[in-house]
Amino acid sequence: TQQSKIWNDVMSDIKLFRFSSDGAEVLPVRTALLERELHDLMERNMQCFLGVRFVAHEYSTGKVHRGRIDSLGLDENNCPVILEYKRQSNENVINQGLYYLDWLLDHQAEFKLLVLERYGREAADAIEWGGTRVLCIAGDFTKFDEHAVAQIGRNIELIRYKYFGEDLLLLEWLNPAQAAVSSEGSE
Repeated sequence: TQQSKIWNDVMSDIKLFRFSSDGAEVLPVRTALLERELHDLMERNMQCFLGVRFVAHEYSTGKVHRGRIDSLGLDENNCPVILEYKRQSNENVINQGLYYLDWLLDHQAEFKLLVLERYGREAADAIEWGGTRVLCIAGDFTKFDEHAVAQIGRNIELIRYKYFGEDLLLLEWLNPAQAAVSSEGSE
Protein backbone atom coordinates (compact mmCIF):
# COMPACT_ATOMS: atom_id res chain seq x y z
CA THR A 1 0.00 0.00 0.00
CA GLN A 2 0.96 3.64 -0.33
CA GLN A 3 1.15 4.00 3.47
CA SER A 4 3.65 1.10 3.78
CA LYS A 5 5.76 2.59 0.97
CA ILE A 6 5.87 5.91 2.82
CA TRP A 7 6.78 4.08 6.04
CA ASN A 8 9.60 2.18 4.26
CA ASP A 9 10.90 5.49 2.91
CA VAL A 10 10.82 6.96 6.42
CA MET A 11 12.61 3.88 7.80
CA SER A 12 15.48 4.13 5.29
CA ASP A 13 18.89 4.43 6.94
CA ILE A 14 19.38 7.89 5.38
CA LYS A 15 16.61 10.44 5.24
CA LEU A 16 16.37 13.72 3.35
CA PHE A 17 13.78 16.31 4.32
CA ARG A 18 12.16 19.27 2.62
CA PHE A 19 11.10 21.91 5.10
CA SER A 20 9.44 25.32 5.15
CA SER A 21 7.66 27.51 7.67
CA ASP A 22 4.60 25.26 7.17
CA GLY A 23 6.36 22.08 8.31
CA ALA A 24 8.59 19.32 7.05
CA GLU A 25 8.26 16.20 4.95
CA VAL A 26 10.59 13.31 4.20
CA LEU A 27 11.48 12.96 0.54
CA PRO A 28 10.70 9.55 -0.95
CA VAL A 29 13.74 7.35 -1.59
CA ARG A 30 14.00 4.95 -4.50
CA THR A 31 16.36 3.06 -6.74
CA ALA A 32 16.44 3.42 -10.51
CA LEU A 33 13.42 2.00 -12.31
CA LEU A 34 15.78 0.47 -14.87
CA GLU A 35 19.52 -0.15 -14.66
CA ARG A 36 19.87 1.91 -17.87
CA GLU A 37 18.59 5.00 -16.00
CA LEU A 38 21.45 4.74 -13.48
CA HIS A 39 23.97 3.83 -16.17
CA ASP A 40 23.13 6.87 -18.31
CA LEU A 41 23.10 9.30 -15.38
CA MET A 42 26.50 8.09 -14.14
CA GLU A 43 28.12 8.30 -17.58
CA ARG A 44 26.81 11.81 -18.22
CA ASN A 45 28.17 13.00 -14.87
CA MET A 46 31.09 10.66 -14.22
CA GLN A 47 33.65 13.43 -13.72
CA CYS A 48 31.47 15.29 -11.21
CA PHE A 49 30.16 12.26 -9.29
CA LEU A 50 33.28 10.09 -9.23
CA GLY A 51 36.27 12.12 -10.41
CA VAL A 52 36.57 9.76 -13.37
CA ARG A 53 36.85 10.72 -17.04
CA PHE A 54 34.54 8.70 -19.28
CA VAL A 55 36.33 6.39 -21.77
CA ALA A 56 33.81 3.84 -23.11
CA HIS A 57 30.18 2.71 -22.84
CA GLU A 58 29.19 -1.00 -22.70
CA TYR A 59 32.59 -2.15 -23.91
CA SER A 60 32.54 -5.68 -25.33
CA THR A 61 35.17 -8.10 -24.05
CA GLY A 62 35.03 -10.09 -27.29
CA LYS A 63 33.87 -13.51 -28.42
CA VAL A 64 35.96 -15.52 -25.98
CA HIS A 65 35.04 -13.67 -22.76
CA ARG A 66 31.56 -12.72 -24.02
CA GLY A 67 31.01 -9.89 -21.58
CA ARG A 68 30.16 -6.24 -21.68
CA ILE A 69 31.75 -3.79 -19.24
CA ASP A 70 29.13 -1.20 -18.30
CA SER A 71 31.57 1.75 -18.37
CA LEU A 72 35.29 2.33 -18.59
CA GLY A 73 36.99 5.43 -17.26
CA LEU A 74 40.26 7.00 -16.27
CA ASP A 75 40.65 8.52 -12.80
CA GLU A 76 42.54 11.63 -11.67
CA ASN A 77 45.70 9.51 -11.22
CA ASN A 78 45.42 8.14 -14.80
CA CYS A 79 44.42 4.72 -13.46
CA PRO A 80 41.88 2.67 -15.44
CA VAL A 81 38.46 2.35 -13.82
CA ILE A 82 35.85 -0.33 -14.50
CA LEU A 83 32.30 0.65 -13.51
CA GLU A 84 29.55 -1.90 -12.97
CA TYR A 85 26.01 -0.78 -12.17
CA LYS A 86 23.20 -2.73 -10.56
CA ARG A 87 19.76 -1.28 -10.00
CA GLN A 88 19.35 -2.96 -6.61
CA SER A 89 21.45 -5.49 -4.71
CA ASN A 90 23.05 -8.21 -6.84
CA GLU A 91 25.10 -11.14 -5.64
CA ASN A 92 27.25 -11.25 -8.78
CA VAL A 93 28.45 -7.65 -9.05
CA ILE A 94 31.79 -8.30 -7.31
CA ASN A 95 32.45 -11.48 -9.30
CA GLN A 96 31.59 -9.65 -12.48
CA GLY A 97 33.91 -6.78 -11.55
CA LEU A 98 36.79 -9.19 -10.83
CA TYR A 99 36.20 -10.97 -14.13
CA TYR A 100 36.40 -7.67 -16.03
CA LEU A 101 39.41 -6.53 -13.99
CA ASP A 102 41.36 -9.63 -15.04
CA TRP A 103 40.24 -9.13 -18.64
CA LEU A 104 41.32 -5.48 -18.64
CA LEU A 105 44.74 -6.19 -17.15
CA ASP A 106 45.22 -8.84 -19.85
CA HIS A 107 44.07 -6.43 -22.62
CA GLN A 108 45.95 -3.26 -21.73
CA ALA A 109 46.66 -2.39 -25.37
CA GLU A 110 42.91 -2.23 -26.15
CA PHE A 111 42.30 0.16 -23.26
CA LYS A 112 45.30 2.28 -24.18
CA LEU A 113 43.94 2.58 -27.73
CA LEU A 114 40.54 3.72 -26.37
CA VAL A 115 42.26 6.39 -24.25
CA LEU A 116 44.45 7.43 -27.19
CA GLU A 117 41.39 7.90 -29.43
CA ARG A 118 39.44 9.88 -26.81
CA TYR A 119 42.12 11.88 -24.94
CA GLY A 120 45.30 11.73 -27.04
CA ARG A 121 48.82 10.33 -26.75
CA GLU A 122 49.79 12.12 -23.53
CA ALA A 123 46.88 10.56 -21.59
CA ALA A 124 47.44 7.14 -23.18
CA ASP A 125 51.15 7.16 -22.31
CA ALA A 126 50.40 8.24 -18.71
CA ILE A 127 48.13 5.28 -17.81
CA GLU A 128 49.00 3.88 -14.36
CA TRP A 129 48.04 0.21 -14.36
CA GLY A 130 49.02 -0.42 -10.73
CA GLY A 131 46.02 1.53 -9.46
CA THR A 132 43.36 -0.04 -11.69
CA ARG A 133 40.02 0.10 -9.86
CA VAL A 134 36.57 -1.44 -10.00
CA LEU A 135 33.61 0.67 -8.87
CA CYS A 136 30.48 -1.35 -8.12
CA ILE A 137 27.50 1.00 -7.92
CA ALA A 138 24.26 -0.56 -6.68
CA GLY A 139 21.12 0.16 -4.72
CA ASP A 140 22.54 -1.91 -1.87
CA PHE A 141 25.12 -4.49 -0.89
CA THR A 142 25.07 -7.32 1.61
CA LYS A 143 27.37 -7.70 4.60
CA PHE A 144 28.89 -10.60 2.65
CA ASP A 145 29.77 -8.26 -0.24
CA GLU A 146 31.52 -5.86 2.12
CA HIS A 147 33.42 -8.69 3.80
CA ALA A 148 34.43 -10.28 0.49
CA VAL A 149 35.83 -7.02 -0.87
CA ALA A 150 37.86 -6.53 2.32
CA GLN A 151 39.31 -10.05 1.98
CA ILE A 152 40.05 -9.94 -1.75
CA GLY A 153 42.69 -7.24 -1.47
CA ARG A 154 41.92 -5.69 -4.86
CA ASN A 155 40.88 -2.10 -5.62
CA ILE A 156 37.14 -2.71 -5.52
CA GLU A 157 34.93 0.08 -4.22
CA LEU A 158 31.32 -0.46 -3.22
CA ILE A 159 29.13 2.59 -3.75
CA ARG A 160 25.49 2.60 -2.69
CA TYR A 161 23.19 5.02 -4.48
CA LYS A 162 19.73 6.36 -3.70
CA TYR A 163 17.48 8.78 -5.51
CA PHE A 164 15.57 11.26 -3.36
CA GLY A 165 12.61 12.96 -4.96
CA GLU A 166 13.02 13.65 -8.65
CA ASP A 167 16.43 15.30 -8.86
CA LEU A 168 18.63 14.35 -5.91
CA LEU A 169 21.19 11.55 -5.89
CA LEU A 170 23.11 10.21 -2.90
CA LEU A 171 26.36 8.26 -3.40
CA GLU A 172 27.69 6.50 -0.31
CA TRP A 173 31.12 4.83 -0.35
CA LEU A 174 30.84 1.72 1.83
CA ASN A 175 34.57 1.00 1.95
CA PRO A 176 36.23 4.42 1.85
CA ALA A 177 39.52 3.27 3.44
CA GLN A 178 40.18 0.97 0.50
CA ALA A 179 39.13 3.70 -1.93
CA ALA A 180 41.65 6.10 -0.36
CA VAL A 181 44.46 3.54 -0.61
CA SER A 182 43.74 2.92 -4.27
CA SER A 183 44.08 6.60 -5.17
CA GLU A 184 47.33 7.22 -3.27
CA GLY A 185 49.49 4.95 -5.40
CA SER A 186 52.42 2.87 -4.21
CA GLU A 187 55.42 4.16 -2.34
